[in-house]
Amino acid sequence: MLTFGQNILILGLTMFGSLLFMVWLNRTWPVGNRHNQNDLVGWQLSVLGTTYAVTLGFMLYTGWTNFNAAYLNAEMEANAVRNIYRFAQGLPQQRGQIEDLAIAYADAVTAHDWPDMANGQLPEVSHRVNEDMWKMLMSIKVTAPSELMAQDHALSELSQLTLHRRTRLLQSMYSLPGIFWCVLLTGGALTILSVSMFGSANPRLHFLQVFSLTLLITLVMLAIADVDRPYRGWVHISSYAFERALQTMHELK
Repeated sequence: MLTFGQNILILGLTMFGSLLFMVWLNRTWPVGNRHNQNDLVGWQLSVLGTTYAVTLGFMLYTGWTNFNAAYLNAEMEANAVRNIYRFAQGLPQQRGQIEDLAIAYADAVTAHDWPDMANGQLPEVSHRVNEDMWKMLMSIKVTAPSELMAQDHALSELSQLTLHRRTRLLQSMYSLPGIFWCVLLTGGALTILSVSMFGSANPRLHFLQVFSLTLLITLVMLAIADVDRPYRGWVHISSYAFERALQTMHELK
């Protein structure tokens, strides 16, 4: 849910802060006086780094999995509204109304739902169109077997559409619980603190170790933050699936 500029700013501030802390530590606690503590610090860094790496990797995997699930759900929702439009051909008396509602739904999603979700709000326009689609399909009185089959398939797709829409709204409001962010931030701070305390005889190598570890941890945490809200921020799911569905329906009209 962060912008590209916010990502760069956080990365720069974190890198500057960790390196500044290392410089301050080297001045107040000279490296030569820390050599005797390397066995203790090295053991602590090994255990802490391994535990934190597993936690960080699991959080990143979970966030990316949820992001992909939200992307697939949006694609299936767009496919459902496209199928409803096509099944309207089997209901000649109500075809025009069903097709107009399908187009109105896709329009509402692209014009209202996506901006609302980007602002952290629950969209309502597509809900009203969805309700109108239910009323329309449930009120149709058919007699021909072909029309009955078309109505049945259209209702099935509408049921899936409603389910995917509800799932999309839940996914748009979900975020990583605060306790998990507390674990990530605390673990990252402790890991960087431990590697800064290590008494290295080579200052340049120690600088590179602190720099690279801080860079990696910060980038992974920023990646988790970016995919945490799949419909908000710099990295987000676009409305392209519905735009493509709109294009297809206009071509079939």
